[in-house]
Amino acid sequence: MLAGVARTTALEGSRHLSGLIGSPVHLKCENLQRTGSFKLRGAYVRIAGLRPEQRAAGVVAASAGNHAQGVALASALLGVHATVFMPVGAPLPKVAATREYGADVRLHGHVVDETLAAAEEYARETGAVFIHPFDHPDIIAGQGTVGLEILEQCPEVRTIVVGVGGGGLAAGIGLAVKAVRPDVRVVGVQAEGAAAFPPSLAAGHPVAVERPVTMADGIKVGRPGDVTFPLVREYVDEVRTVSEDALSSALLLCLERAKLVVEPAGASPVAALLARPEAFEGRGPVVAVLSGGNVDPLLLQRILRHGMAAAGRYLGLRVRVTDRPGALATLLAVLTVVDANVLDVSHVRTDPRLGLTDVEVELHLETKGPEHCAEVVAALRDAGYEILG
Repeated sequence: MLAGVARTTALEGSRHLSGLIGSPVHLKCENLQRTGSFKLRGAYVRIAGLRPEQRAAGVVAASAGNHAQGVALASALLGVHATVFMPVGAPLPKVAATREYGADVRLHGHVVDETLAAAEEYARETGAVFIHPFDHPDIIAGQGTVGLEILEQCPEVRTIVVGVGGGGLAAGIGLAVKAVRPDVRVVGVQAEGAAAFPPSLAAGHPVAVERPVTMADGIKVGRPGDVTFPLVREYVDEVRTVSEDALSSALLLCLERAKLVVEPAGASPVAALLARPEAFEGRGPVVAVLSGGNVDPLLLQRILRHGMAAAGRYLGLRVRVTDRPGALATLLAVLTVVDANVLDVSHVRTDPRLGLTDVEVELHLETKGPEHCAEVVAALRDAGYEILG
């Protein structure tokens, strides 16, 4: 059904990650899929399965980005009218892309729950078929084709790592892969601030996270689906959580080492490998699913700065010096010797804690990692400077 619709995305090796866990690691590049994520697969299968009278009534969806674009393109390919509700604050590139695929975009609500309610109300009023982002058998089946491709591209795979939001992708991959290769380990990954599956699995039923908070909006889902939950429980071997620092570091690694633009949710499997590489030792080859690459440029800029800081590539310092001509030049000369790049300098002269002839200099530096940071601090102290913070 998806032949000629969804691309068979590339499986790329990662030397850095392979060295980290001591086994081959491959990246399944769904960020290079049409519309920029795996969502097209499930949306197309779902809409293609509608009866003629349902297609005539059109479809409606609610999404902040990836599902919206998947539904819009699938509907256009199948000749079905699509209405997509998106939050008022949805990134402009995602809104524009959804419109360009032919959907009627309506901005409603400031959080996804409000947008979802508006879409469901529209479905009741108009008879349009509501296309759920993850909680439907056809959606899950479509996403499961990612797992089938992995088995074809890497027959020797032993572990598949995949990001988990509502559970559609993880359930589909787990179900498809375990049916063919029950020995393959499937590991789900959630952001710590939006991890609904661990407590749900412990309780034996879906449990909601009251206020999910994470930069990874693609997996920012407060409650597992009623359809996806039992499938994840049966076919996914474990669900891990990762921090925001790990997510930003993983995104930075994908960009620098793999030359791949990946959104935070798509980088979550890489974050799991970076956070605890020992958990994957001896369990390779490993395939990490990069589920999407639709990241707003402004958010990407902030995440990259955060990732560089988490990786020890930025250093902020406050140093007290004598307020006299040449004092700043002398300070900067020390930094030149240790090859620290100065991004920003600011002077504080009005702090009541300062002496009459003192000035506090705040420095923001670009460094090469934690060891270089320590070298910079040591050089300043050896030169007689007091590091205030």
